[in-house]
Amino acid sequence: MTTTALTRGPVQAAERSPAPDLARGFMLLLIAVANTPYYLWASEMSGGASHPVDGSALDKVVDFLIITTVDLRTYPMFAFLFGYGMMQLYNRQVSSGTPEKAARRLLQKRNWLLLAFGFVHAALLWMGDVLGAYGLAGLLMVWLFFQVKDRTLIVWTSVFGGLLTIGTVFSVIGAWFVAQLPADDPTARSIASDLAPSSDSMATTSYLVSIAERLGYWTLGTFLQGLLVLVVPMMLLLAFWAGRRRILEHPGEHLTLLRRVAVVGITIGWLGPLPSALDHVGVIDVPDHAAFVFYPVQFLTGFFGGLGYVALFGLIGHRVAQRRSGPPSGNLFLTDGPFTGAVQAVGKRSLTSYLLQSVLCAPVLAAWGLGLGQYLSSWSMLLYAALVWGLTVAFAVWQERTGRRGPAEVALRRLVYGRPARKPATP
Repeated sequence: MTTTALTRGPVQAAERSPAPDLARGFMLLLIAVANTPYYLWASEMSGGASHPVDGSALDKVVDFLIITTVDLRTYPMFAFLFGYGMMQLYNRQVSSGTPEKAARRLLQKRNWLLLAFGFVHAALLWMGDVLGAYGLAGLLMVWLFFQVKDRTLIVWTSVFGGLLTIGTVFSVIGAWFVAQLPADDPTARSIASDLAPSSDSMATTSYLVSIAERLGYWTLGTFLQGLLVLVVPMMLLLAFWAGRRRILEHPGEHLTLLRRVAVVGITIGWLGPLPSALDHVGVIDVPDHAAFVFYPVQFLTGFFGGLGYVALFGLIGHRVAQRRSGPPSGNLFLTDGPFTGAVQAVGKRSLTSYLLQSVLCAPVLAAWGLGLGQYLSSWSMLLYAALVWGLTVAFAVWQERTGRRGPAEVALRRLVYGRPARKPATP
């Protein structure tokens, strides 16, 4: 089947800007770092930080750094890049002559497919899939906001941000009152029990049972993370606004904005989790039944941290582009150097690399697989996460050098665009 309503196909290599691919490629390392602690299924986990309660001094240092710089900071950044990519796709289609209505239908078809990809990903391997959350939020935000004025995008981002801030303030106040309850109070015990992270899908030895556990977690998480927490919708609206101005394609024209956002965003993003990190390592003591306060604070400050990371990679992308002696060539490694080229190769295949992480983690670490997560701790799991990312880099570099696209990207593009029309044979 061919798609006749579109006047052009997917983005070509020469059209790609370095900043988004660099951001996606490096942040996939942080995603591995953020996700792999959930595979420590034999350890007792903290209710306020989802990291093991016990561990060596090195484990505590690792937990402190991950809580402060990684947890709930990477998915907002990827949400922004996802929204920015939608605006890039739309702009390319419309500038090539595709009717605006057809281009929007293309976006919504892609969002539906991401939701389906997320369902399959969760069913087969990983309960914490974010593709479903992005797809769900994308469907709603494109429907409601894709064609509104810039001012409306900013106003609604502020409204959502205000609601999230109010909810965070009330959570802090509520946690203070709850903290006054003694630990042996039935209400306190119930709250602490509800906060304890579930590792059922990891700890069960039955793969079939783990599917049901994963899908239950994913369904709740997709609605919570995609819509109710408001961070992903806020990121998408700001990404639409930034995509209209091509900020990441032309970062040199927006250096002042990028520097300010990087400094302010990363500062807030790293200071916000400090109470949670300090509590986790025992410097301060927040009762277990009041630890729920850390999550809304993490969500709110993670929004700023994600924006700060986006801006930082915009600045890095600008430096990379400045070093180029000419237009982008077909060889990233010659154009931008081996390391920068390798990171971009991963970013170009971010969907494949993200799914490949689960392939390399779940069957090896979960109890229904080899069960190696039982024997690891925070610091050794960090090394495993780095190894997983390194393997995805090697795979992406091999694909880049051999001129192949990521298999997940190929499948998504085929489903979105249909089969390309065959050219008639020349006589």
